[in-house]
Amino acid sequence: MRAHDDYAFASDNTAGMCPEALDAFCAANEGLAASYGDDSWTAAASDAFRDLFETDCDVYFVCTGTAANSLALASLCASYHSVIAHELAHIETDECGAPEFFSNGSKLLMGAGEGGKLHPNSVRSLVTRRTDIHSPKPKALSLSQATEAGTVYRPDELRALGALAREFELKIHMDGARFANAVAALEVSPAELTWKAGVDVLCFSGTKNGLGMGEAVIFFDRALSEEFAYRCKQAGQLVSKMRFLSAPWQGLLTNGVWLENARHANKLATQLRNSLAAIEGVRFAQPTEANGVFVCLPEAVILGLRERGWKFYTFIGQGFARFMCSWKTREEDVDRFVADVRALSR
Repeated sequence: MRAHDDYAFASDNTAGMCPEALDAFCAANEGLAASYGDDSWTAAASDAFRDLFETDCDVYFVCTGTAANSLALASLCASYHSVIAHELAHIETDECGAPEFFSNGSKLLMGAGEGGKLHPNSVRSLVTRRTDIHSPKPKALSLSQATEAGTVYRPDELRALGALAREFELKIHMDGARFANAVAALEVSPAELTWKAGVDVLCFSGTKNGLGMGEAVIFFDRALSEEFAYRCKQAGQLVSKMRFLSAPWQGLLTNGVWLENARHANKLATQLRNSLAAIEGVRFAQPTEANGVFVCLPEAVILGLRERGWKFYTFIGQGFARFMCSWKTREEDVDRFVADVRALSR
């Protein structure tokens, strides 16, 4: 096993830059350019997003998903508001309180639903549970696409939640850490999974889809992005050499590279699941709908895999493990990993 192979399924963050993004990054290094986003690469990448989503949206580039989600939610909520999200949502479990910090105290309300997806009844219950001035006023609905459980919201599910949001005057934020994988899985247009379903702002991850770093915050309701640039500056997200953050997006968005990367990751995840399913004693914790495989393995197998050098995360309960595929995952990685699981399961 080569040294880097043990990280093959730890996270889609472990893969480097895809060639197209790297080429675009290097091209932006030629000559001089205006600072703070007033360059041709940033303008071109923003226009590429408008073409992709078939609408005149506002686009901002930030360094991390935490910054993207937190600043987007802060633009929707005041300190006395609340945000409804699934109990497994990244903004609740893995953002170190950043959404609350950047909104000066907006409260996160945790809802329920199978497979990491918020159920409309859970949302309705949270919105109507308290309506007095002593409780934070619900203002936003945050949806993860794909979810932390590896499932995807289908267009009809999003439209139902969108109708509910309109009923209660909630704005919809979408955490699109794996948005590309959701689009690839569902084979629908990005517009169908966002503004056409009622989404107001999307945080579209590039980091997990072939960039070295970088997220795009896309406002479909442009009124919500008023003064968002000031939020970025205050949070240290206004990059002086912005072209190095935005140019790689051109590499992803040109000729559908972003979608091919996601399709590849999803395909390898399906292959991994199917191969593991043939091993006696392997159970699955969630459906495999995007690029994550959630597996229940005996503790001895988990320990054995770690001893053989494989890196991966275990959570959601004793014995559950998550294996993520990326644009760079290879069939031989899958074959080697499955062979180790099979050997350890005897």
